Amino acid sequence: MSTTTTPEAPAAKPVFQRETTAGNYFVANYPPFAFWKKEAVPDFLDALERGPRPGVPLGLYTHIPFCRKRCHFCYFRVYTDKDAKAIRSYLDAVLKEFTVYAGKPFVGGRKPKFVYFGGGTPSYLSPDQLKYLTDGMKSLLTWDEVEEVTFEAEPGTLTDHKLQAIRDLGVTRLSLGIEHFDDHILEINGRAHRSKEIARAYEFAREIGFPQINIDLIAGMVEETEDKWKEAVAKAVALKPDSVTIYQMEVPYNTGIFKQMKAEGKLVAPVADWETKRRWVDYAYGEFEKVGYTVTSATTVVKDPAKVKFLYREGLFNGADILSVGVASFGHLNGYHYQNHHDFDPYVEAVNAGKLPVYRALEPAPDEHYIREFILQLKLGSVNAGDFTKKFGTDPRQQFAKPLQRLQDWGFLTNGGDRIGVTREGLLQIDRLLHEFFKPEHETGRYA
Repeated sequence: MSTTTTPEAPAAKPVFQRETTAGNYFVANYPPFAFWKKEAVPDFLDALERGPRPGVPLGLYTHIPFCRKRCHFCYFRVYTDKDAKAIRSYLDAVLKEFTVYAGKPFVGGRKPKFVYFGGGTPSYLSPDQLKYLTDGMKSLLTWDEVEEVTFEAEPGTLTDHKLQAIRDLGVTRLSLGIEHFDDHILEINGRAHRSKEIARAYEFAREIGFPQINIDLIAGMVEETEDKWKEAVAKAVALKPDSVTIYQMEVPYNTGIFKQMKAEGKLVAPVADWETKRRWVDYAYGEFEKVGYTVTSATTVVKDPAKVKFLYREGLFNGADILSVGVASFGHLNGYHYQNHHDFDPYVEAVNAGKLPVYRALEPAPDEHYIREFILQLKLGSVNAGDFTKKFGTDPRQQFAKPLQRLQDWGFLTNGGDRIGVTREGLLQIDRLLHEFFKPEHETGRYA
């Protein structure tokens, strides 16, 4: 007597939520921040007293939390009410924090390979404030081996003098938070700058020779329309930037848009639905591809991939040590995730009291390190199975066999040879697909 086994039928493609509701969509790390705990801080501090892990590069991130205006969709820790005295106290605190880290054994003689200034609005600072900050940083950990310095900027804060000062600091990658070119769209979404400021800042940035200029766009902002989006894409293409980062509008709980939704008793955000946003991003990718750009991640198109790199993202996705300073900033050192106090006064007070201002931390388990790097690198459009096998000791095609098969059945992945590839349809919604790789205890729900 013999028996036959019927092959398991491919999983049906799920029906995802179409409307944009409140919540965090973008996957920035793993395990999720909700699982980082105050109780793990002492273990993180102990890890700083050990030498670095072999072959792990070091990068720096500095959070500048000041803005001219808070955007209605902003969910970062920013302040619009700080005067020059408060800003100086913050810069002093950042340098004190940095001084403590620079003297710890985990540095192990390493010099940073990349530096990132994020916010908030780093370009809100004056040239003198920027020089004070960067001179202090360089005196503690020299930049003579730094290959990339990224600096986020809001166009309306950029005078010719300030742009030249930023270039003189050693910034190699200027990232302009343009978001849109239509003045009404900018105004209704709470942006501080306008289209004339974009044109002026971009033109002078080109004149003084930044090696790489990136511009940010957001698909699906409040009152966005099909025609206005196509006009924005056309203007972005005409600028010929070295790279473009295109985000899909999300509405986290700590945004002005959500506060308005809550006050009005609404569950659906007043922005484009996910299907529309993905279609708009796909349109933008197609327009850039027509003029020779390459899609290099779920959010990025690049003019010349052989020349234009993003070392901060590469380090973040590949498990580099990222020494992160400033209020609410988060980093990864010697196998630990950590995040600083998320409010201005507690952060400054902790540093001035001689303490590292770490609020919560987490030591991911070995399989969680694997998941983190794998899902983040999927956002680049493909993963090399051989590289992961060599680094982690197991083949991801075995480690993640079930979720990989599901995504392949749904038409979101291709799996041939060593390359695990993401289809364009999958790339446009990769953040919600990454939850398929989460451990059950880390699944906090997905949006869209």
